[in-house]
Amino acid sequence: MFRFGKLGSGRSGAVKDSDESAGRAAPSKRKDARRNKETLLDAAATVFVTSGVEAPVRDIATEAGVGLGTIYRHFPTRADLIIAVYRHQVDACAEAGPALLATSATPHAALAQWINLFVDFLVTKHGLAKALQSDNAAFETLHAYFLDRLVPVCGQLLDAATTAGEIVPGMDAYGLMLGVGNLCVGADNNSRYDARRMVELVIAGLRVH
Repeated sequence: MFRFGKLGSGRSGAVKDSDESAGRAAPSKRKDARRNKETLLDAAATVFVTSGVEAPVRDIATEAGVGLGTIYRHFPTRADLIIAVYRHQVDACAEAGPALLATSATPHAALAQWINLFVDFLVTKHGLAKALQSDNAAFETLHAYFLDRLVPVCGQLLDAATTAGEIVPGMDAYGLMLGVGNLCVGADNNSRYDARRMVELVIAGLRVH
């Protein structure tokens, strides 16, 4: 550990103040950089929903209010951007679980709200599934990331609702998520099919009557 006490008294305070200021500034800069990157990812996600993952990068830049150079500095390739958006939204969905459990009236209510967010995640990924099925090696780990982050959260919500006596015991988190995913398949291809309503019926059916 560096010590500044042996420096001349006139410089000691200045160096110490400068060092402390730098120490305070570094976390602030990191926080700002993280916030700016999240803004880019949110903007990209918005554009992907309306225009698909092949949307022009300039549209994302416009949505985020930045220049093209800023996008490419953070994400040199489209694959980099797609992966980052995917992981960002998986993380947001994962983090929502404990927050909902802490703030909802009941564990079952938290589960229902979280599944609703999960449905949003599934039905707004226009073109993402096709991208993930490409032979780009960069996409290979995304499915495992998805499961590693979201299955435990779903399990936590199910356990809480089971412990509270609100739902029938024995529901498997992976099985529930797989079922919800299957109900969401093709939701954007048929205007008469309401995937969200079907999922609501499944979650309601878990309740102890």
